[in-house]
Amino acid sequence: MKDKSILAADAAQLTSIPSRRTFFLTAGVAAGAAAVVSQTPLGQAVIQEVGSAIGPKANGYQLSAHIKKYYESTLI
Repeated sequence: MKDKSILAADAAQLTSIPSRRTFFLTAGVAAGAAAVVSQTPLGQAVIQEVGSAIGPKANGYQLSAHIKKYYESTLI
């Protein structure tokens, strides 16, 4: 029969092993925290700063050289 101190050490070791459930719980909490922070004035300022740094993209479809080459390759 094992000593109680050995059993306690084994139980402590099993609870310290990271599991998938713990990972998803942590990811969910982090996503919730990010959603809350994004609604604060500081979060809004950060979102605007990042948006202005990226710059506007041209709207609509743009025919680039490699797409044009692909279209040409599909012709019979």
